[in-house]
Order: sequence, then structure tokens, then C-alpha cells
Amino acid sequence: MNSLTISSTTPLRVAARPQSLFCLAARSYSGVTPTTFYGSFRVNRRSSPVAYSSKRLISSTPQNQIKEYFPPPQTPGVKEVQSAWVHPVYTESQMRTIQIAHRDATNWSDWVALGTVRIFRWGMDFVTGYKHPEPGQELDAKFKMTEKKWLARFIFLESVAGVPGMVGGMLRHLRSLRRMKRDNGWIETLLEEAFNERMHLLTFLKLAEPGWFMRFMVLGAQGVFFNGFFLSYLISPRICHRFVGYLEEEAVITYTRAIQELEDGKLPEWNTLEAPEIAVQYWQMPEDKRTMKDLLMYIRADEAKHREVNHTLGNLVQATDPNPYQTQYQDPTKEHPSKGMENLKGEGWERKDIF
Repeated sequence: MNSLTISSTTPLRVAARPQSLFCLAARSYSGVTPTTFYGSFRVNRRSSPVAYSSKRLISSTPQNQIKEYFPPPQTPGVKEVQSAWVHPVYTESQMRTIQIAHRDATNWSDWVALGTVRIFRWGMDFVTGYKHPEPGQELDAKFKMTEKKWLARFIFLESVAGVPGMVGGMLRHLRSLRRMKRDNGWIETLLEEAFNERMHLLTFLKLAEPGWFMRFMVLGAQGVFFNGFFLSYLISPRICHRFVGYLEEEAVITYTRAIQELEDGKLPEWNTLEAPEIAVQYWQMPEDKRTMKDLLMYIRADEAKHREVNHTLGNLVQATDPNPYQTQYQDPTKEHPSKGMENLKGEGWERKDIF
């Protein structure tokens, strides 16, 4: 992740206040809570030339409460605040090779992790009315995804996705202090993953502003998920990493479907939508590759990397093995896990192939 130069932007504006009823799911570690409420929507007109005026699923606040989600520093003499991590540069060819992948469950702990993720995914799809069509199938209008529905889904899920890395990094940090032993690189990768997921959220917040009810939903989901994941990581870090690996498999599927719908012309408002400046700087996006489609491809690549990292960490001896993504190997000619998209394995690296 490179240093970010953040400039202030114009306030987010109110586009419409439709009074349509809809459902949203609060996905947490313990389950899915369906909630029904009325909503409206606002967008940042500077980030998008498109006037969103139809129904919106993520805002219920009648007017703007804040001007900027990620404001520049106001301290005298301070020009910018630099990031601690430099994001790897992805090439277009690398991002286009990202594919949906699945790691088969081979033991009871894998089945626990996979079963939990499948329950979450089913519940989320059910209460939000989402249904992916089979090949050649035409869905009813109520199941069709729009730009607004996709953004609602992205914002809510990314607000929770940054929790696992922070919890794992925090617990390993405390364990290192408590036992007075090195952590061998795990903390850095887990915290970097949490930071990366937060950048996804901040990017989407440049395109849409959630209202008070969405913020309440995020608060509730985060509270349940954080505590559930915290206790689970104390019991079995391996299951938790496998759980996140399967969760990231679903994230890759989600972004792949969104990209496919955009390419098929089903999301016309995104054809002229450009990526926010915060995304351009963070992913170091080339000047001619800054469309909404490019943004989704960068985020999908990140999720594919998280998928590999967590499946790999789930294959290791949690207490003693070094983090393969922070390791300098004696034989550099042999293929090893890397921070970038080189040698990407959708199902993760097996321990015997690393050490």
C-alpha cells in the first residue's frame, strides 16, 4: 500500500427519498438477522456523473450528517499521512486470470468452517431477495440486481470483512507479549488484510452514503461478529482461518458476478462511473484503467489473495510455523507464496509445498 494523498471533496448530496420497503441482512458469526425498514439513497456526485434517482437500499437519513468519511488531516504543518503498507501492483493480465475456486473440506474442522459460511451466504441471499440465475434462466424483476443493490451489498459486507484480520492479529500480538516469544510474521499479514478490507469500504463510501439505520446494522453485526470470532480464534485459529478462506471464496464469486453483469450491459450506470481518487492512489491504477469495472477487478484480486492466504495459514502449525508471506527462503528458485499475485493458488498452499 502506497502513501495516500487525501484531498477533501464536495459534500455528498441527497438524490432521492423513495418510500419503498426492503429487507437487509445483518451477517454475523452467529447467524443472519433479517430486518425490514424504509430507505433512501444519496451519492457523491463528484465521483459519478450519473444521477441516481431510483430506490436505494442503504440510506435512511434525510440529510447529510457528515461531509467527508476520510477527511485530510487538519493539523497545522501536516501535508499528508502515509500508510504503513505498500499495496502490490497488479497487472491487468494477473487480474483477468482470477477464477472462482473452492477448497474441498477434508476433515470435521473444514466442514464446520464451510458449513458456517454456507449458512451465512444462504441467509444473506434469502432475506435480501438475491438469486443468481442458472445458465439460460431469466429471473423475475424482483431478483434482478441493480447498481444500487450491488453497492448496498458491497458496503455492508466490507464493513464486516475487516474484522477477522484485526482479531487474529490482535490475539497473536497479545500472545507474543504474554509468552515473550516472536510471532514469526503472522501479525503483519493479518493486520494488513484488515487494513485492505477497510480500504475497500472507504472506496465504496465515496460512491454512496449509508444512513443511520445502515450504520446501526453495521454496529450490531460488527459487535456480534467480533466477539464470536474472538472466542472462536481462542479455541481454534486453524478453523477460523479456514472459515475466512471459504468466506473469501464467496467474495470472489460475488465480485465475479458483478463484473459479469457489468460486461453484459446489465449495469449501465457504471459504464461511465470512474473510480474515486482514494482508489486510484491506493491501487496505483493506470491512467487509462480507472473505470468501475477496473475497480471491481482490483478488489476481486484482493479477495482472491485473502482466499489464498487464509487457506494457506489454515494448513500450517499455528503455534510454530513462520508466516510464508513474510519469509525469505533459502532457495529463491523454488516457487513459494508471495505478497503479490505471483504463484497464486486458489485453494491455498499445502504445508509440505512450502517448508
